[in-house]
Amino acid sequence: MIKKILISQPKPSSDKSPYFDIEKEYGVELVFRPFIKVEGLSSKEFRQQKISLLDFTAVVFTSRHAIDNYFTLAKDMRITIPEDMKYFCVTETIALYIQKYVQYRKRKVFFGNTGKIDDLLPQMVKHKNEKYLVPMSSVHNDLVTKLLDSKKLNHKECVMYRTVSNDFTEEEAKKFDCDMLVFFSPTGIKAFTKNFPGFTQGDVRIATFGPATAKAVEAEGLRLDLEAPTKEHPSMTGALKAYLKENMK
Repeated sequence: MIKKILISQPKPSSDKSPYFDIEKEYGVELVFRPFIKVEGLSSKEFRQQKISLLDFTAVVFTSRHAIDNYFTLAKDMRITIPEDMKYFCVTETIALYIQKYVQYRKRKVFFGNTGKIDDLLPQMVKHKNEKYLVPMSSVHNDLVTKLLDSKKLNHKECVMYRTVSNDFTEEEAKKFDCDMLVFFSPTGIKAFTKNFPGFTQGDVRIATFGPATAKAVEAEGLRLDLEAPTKEHPSMTGALKAYLKENMK
């Protein structure tokens, strides 16, 4: 019987999240506890990349973490970002987040609709004379570099933040008693096995989102009970609802 489910993500800020519907509908308790956290590079670490923020006329943001760390580093290094800096964001939500640091209306902000960098390319090509800076995580592939190269854009990628294990306290580890674990990244699984080295799965169910996360579970010799997305259930909440419905029978 599934009574307590650990979701390895931060608690949703909106009461309208489908996760809360699941709690009500199936009488389960959801615990939100990320296994990983994002840590910004110090200004000393960033300087080792020999990149000057003021050499660029536009910035490409793929996440809120990129925005937070870009403006934090600028502040730490006492750099004033010019008024005419242009910002290209993969979604409107990320674009609106810029308001936390600068006045949105005065800036030139562009955004895509799909969350993929491909969707942003046509707008970047329209501004092909810009010098683009792309802040990234320490773990990334070269997809962005290849795409921008293919359009002959003037760009430079740099690392501004890293993903690290969000370790459990001894107290938390002792109280750990979930019937199901939901993972969203291979890094999250690595962090979990680091925190619980002697973990025996037994009846504990494991759910994953994304093929790489599913592979990581199997690589750890664990049993995968629920995998999303699928054609029927493109979201984790949809897949979880269907699984619980079946489980309650």
